[in-house]
Amino acid sequence: MDHFLYRDGMLCAEDVPLAEIAASVGTPFYCYSAATLTRHYKLFDEALDGMEHLVCYAMKANSNQAVLKLLGDLGAGMDVVSGGEYRRARAAGIPGERIVFSGVGKTEEEMQTAIEGGIRQFNIESEPEMARLSGVAARLGAEVPVTIRVNPDVDAKTHEKIATGKSENKFGIPISRASAVYAQAAKLPGLKVIGIDVHIGSQLVDLDPFRLAFRKVAELTEQLRAEGHEISRLDLGGGLGIPYERSNADPPLPRDFGQVIREEVGHLGCEIEIEPGRLIAGNAGVLVSEVIYVKEGEDRQFLIVDAAMNDLIRPAMYGAHHDIIPLNEPAPGAEPARYDVVGPVCESGDTFTKGRDMAAMAPGELIAFRSAGAYGAVMASEYNSRPMIPEVLVQKDQFAVIRARPSFDEMINRDTIPEWL
Repeated sequence: MDHFLYRDGMLCAEDVPLAEIAASVGTPFYCYSAATLTRHYKLFDEALDGMEHLVCYAMKANSNQAVLKLLGDLGAGMDVVSGGEYRRARAAGIPGERIVFSGVGKTEEEMQTAIEGGIRQFNIESEPEMARLSGVAARLGAEVPVTIRVNPDVDAKTHEKIATGKSENKFGIPISRASAVYAQAAKLPGLKVIGIDVHIGSQLVDLDPFRLAFRKVAELTEQLRAEGHEISRLDLGGGLGIPYERSNADPPLPRDFGQVIREEVGHLGCEIEIEPGRLIAGNAGVLVSEVIYVKEGEDRQFLIVDAAMNDLIRPAMYGAHHDIIPLNEPAPGAEPARYDVVGPVCESGDTFTKGRDMAAMAPGELIAFRSAGAYGAVMASEYNSRPMIPEVLVQKDQFAVIRARPSFDEMINRDTIPEWL
């Protein structure tokens, strides 16, 4: 469920017509619904009700500070994967004790920043990282809580570019080596081993891979406890998928995910962390764009819009589907048209969809790409010297620009020409 619905023939974000925002900020732009963000966070929080837990939003999905502040005020923790994300979370008011630092390539500078600024835990991804973190912590006279990410070699049955739990992926240590690595960690100064971390991928629409991975974590927990390790916290990652195509069956709900957690690891008495990102932010956002031209090709029509692959790269990178709908509600029984929807970037890859049956459109009309709140703005670029587009947050009948569109001068003047040129 989201809060982007037609009212009196106009597509609205909560109580605000999207056309009204377009008239104010121009197109293209991203728009997020505070009510949807709130609802989706609460679904995860309620799914673990009765268990000691923390929902750590995976802010790589959408790291705008207004989004972080909204979720943080609801009690969310943050899962960060870079020093920049850590600083964003702190700037949004998230306390260090609610920030988990993940990622395979943490630098000494990032480690020091998080230790000095406060951190809930580091999720260690490799033995070299473990040794380096120990050195940084010891140098700072600190003892930092850590979990070790294990790779359970579970096929998440998702896109190969977002699968993280198979032995061929770069993430975590092989679960078969966990005993030896935990023994090594226990001897290193500056580290306090508190638990296990696992994350098998993103956009999962089947609970069976989760169940298999969590079962392996439960077995490992009992093994490590028998070997004398304190395992009091399980970070079970995120990855639950969203319905990008409204015509398809919906993925499992957060409560279903929570039930799998209860069944597989609930008996262990551990504090549970989960790291949802896409499901919280994905359907909480749309990308609004204007039709520039309708172009007749040899055997197809091109709908050329002012959004491009630099604004929303998921279709070009992953072959991802986004529903595309007009801001003016089509009349009942209106005849659809078939389009290749493309942007103005000088790449054939700047194609959002091919052969899509949708409402007939004319130049100047507005469309919305649904399910664009996650991995949209955060993956955007200035390719073709196109300025980054605005982000807008709606709450009930009000909206605010939460990231402004830079001017061309602001974009160009970031470059510096050497004196010798």
